[in-house]
Amino acid sequence: MDNIHQQFEQGPILPPNEARSLLLRLTRNCPWNQCLFCPVYKNRKFSLRTVDEIKQDILSAKQIADDIKALSSKLGYDGVVNDAVISAIFNQPGTDTHYRSIAAWLYYQTDACFLQDADNLIMKTKDLVAVLQFLKQQFPQIKRVTTYSRSRTVIRKSVEALTQIRKAGLDRVHIGLESGYDPLLKLMKKGVTGAQHIEAGKRLLAAGVEVSEYVMPGLGGQQMWREHAIETAKVLNQINPHFIRLRSLRVPDHVPLHSRLEDGSFTMQTDDMLAEEIGLFIQTLDGITSTVTSDHIMNLLEEVSGRLPDDKDKMLAVVEAYQDLSEGDRLIYRAGRRGGAYRSTDDLKRDPATYEKIKSLIQTVKQEEGPQGIERMISEMVDRYI
Repeated sequence: MDNIHQQFEQGPILPPNEARSLLLRLTRNCPWNQCLFCPVYKNRKFSLRTVDEIKQDILSAKQIADDIKALSSKLGYDGVVNDAVISAIFNQPGTDTHYRSIAAWLYYQTDACFLQDADNLIMKTKDLVAVLQFLKQQFPQIKRVTTYSRSRTVIRKSVEALTQIRKAGLDRVHIGLESGYDPLLKLMKKGVTGAQHIEAGKRLLAAGVEVSEYVMPGLGGQQMWREHAIETAKVLNQINPHFIRLRSLRVPDHVPLHSRLEDGSFTMQTDDMLAEEIGLFIQTLDGITSTVTSDHIMNLLEEVSGRLPDDKDKMLAVVEAYQDLSEGDRLIYRAGRRGGAYRSTDDLKRDPATYEKIKSLIQTVKQEEGPQGIERMISEMVDRYI
């Protein structure tokens, strides 16, 4: 493994569905970086990377990939990265994370690449096009290239410019919509309006780019939850994105919003309230063909997932199934879900041993710390995923 010390930059976050993608960093951190709910990039300065820097990283990744394929051939596997090759790499002392990330990407054969960090469409169009073209030249096997961006950044580019970027190789843009309710967007210092979200989504779609919009259940707290659910759905109804991804609000102590929890100006939704909010949101989605996903462990109800309009009733039934549980079973499900034991309310019946174990744990915590202790335990379990 001659290139074991070859390195390239990678950023701190990515969408869960891109976990097996090739990761390359085009910009550093976030150019906005003011959102009260966001724990990432705080106290970090945004910077653009030069095209030459990025191209060198792509070449480094390519050299590592070639080295791994050469190792495979040496081991008698004809360049294929299989279990034996992965084992040889991960058991080799001194193998760095960059080398391992490329090995995993080749192993899973996703042929996908995610470009980091928070807002790569802020790059000049000609620079982003040059990077995308070079990436495809070096990795012709890549079939999907995706990135994060902000609605406010997208609307600064014309449909023609976005079309150039799409033709150069960018297939999908992930947008942190979070909410479509203007007073809430202002409160959370999102720096965008519902109308700008709509315009950005429409421009990307007109350019032929897939659009993935992130929605944050719970962001309105107990004060604005209804308006948040309804107005967010209405904004999405006007966009009709390819994907709507749910990412429920969490507020650990290092997030700016936490100070508002402490002074009482913001009150979190309980899980039961959150279920009602999600139901209202799904019910208000209308006239679109988006795929809804709840693919994150922070979400209470993972099964709120499907293609609209056909799966709308199925998604609403997931919410109703949770609401129909007894108070005790809702508590057991919440603890099991936050602890990673449950993915569905049906799991309560499928695994009696786990059910009894969680029930016993809840009873112990309640005896020692009271009901607040149970809520604290559940919060600590889910916050560890942030």
